[in-house]
Amino acid sequence: MAYQRPEPKIFACTQSTDLAEKIAKAYGTHLGKVQFSRYSDGEFQPSFEESIRGARIFIIGSTNPSSENLMEMLLMLDAAKRASARHITAVIPYFGWARQDRKDKPRVPIAAKLIAKMLETAGATRIITMDLHADQIQGFFEKPVDHLFASTLFLPYLKKLNLENLTIASPDMGGSKRAYAYSKALDCDVVICYKQRAMANVISHMELIGDVKGKNVVLVDDMVDTAGTLTKAADLMMERGAISVRAITTHGLLSGDAYEKIEKSQLKELIITDSIPIEIKSDKVRVISCADLFADVMHRVQHNTSISSKFLM
Repeated sequence: MAYQRPEPKIFACTQSTDLAEKIAKAYGTHLGKVQFSRYSDGEFQPSFEESIRGARIFIIGSTNPSSENLMEMLLMLDAAKRASARHITAVIPYFGWARQDRKDKPRVPIAAKLIAKMLETAGATRIITMDLHADQIQGFFEKPVDHLFASTLFLPYLKKLNLENLTIASPDMGGSKRAYAYSKALDCDVVICYKQRAMANVISHMELIGDVKGKNVVLVDDMVDTAGTLTKAADLMMERGAISVRAITTHGLLSGDAYEKIEKSQLKELIITDSIPIEIKSDKVRVISCADLFADVMHRVQHNTSISSKFLM
């Protein structure tokens, strides 16, 4: 009698329930039952309301602030470990705290490394995530990490726009590798912005390396937070003669006065994924779902087939 691999079970942290439902539907199943009990002081306790003994399970949840989102994931991983799940995969569409990936000045933490250790200690046997702020964060884990690129979602969209004189731009030096990968796939030029920060989320100076006159420019980045960098870059490029400026960013944090900046800027369009649940407050913002991408990779993980095509730009 041939052995039949049992189907995995998919669960969601509360803030990622909408995305998790889309992923489960794309996978061809439904979300597992999990209940959160809350105390009056804010403490909470997750409980799996079905057996997961010996099962492969996927727990879906982005770890963007507040820290409750991270704590939910950690408690669910611990509960799954203690319930004797066989494989426990943390599916983290947006890996929060990743901007703290190194010591850029004395006496500061490396939060991304700390969180990697916490996830593994809690019980994760595998991590699936998308567009880490820095590729080297994969090395902070001792468990397998499947690092997906949202370019598999964005490139088809950009090709459909059929823009003439297309140029890809990086809003900072750190994103130049990502910009070059897009330019190679689209066979077009690259320009780079050089910026200096006065402090976190505050840009003191920005310069443009390259020519954008007469070009349709697409800025690419891994995340947009206050939108200061993207909007300043877009305005600078229009001043330098660009025909239009769009931006594609994987994770749309859009905090503070981000929407106000976007509306006032010369950005024609901002395209993000639904890795983080947000309320869209601007007609300039377009969302492309990453549910099918994660469902496909989870299916490949379950059936031990290659996922290398999802790593490449």
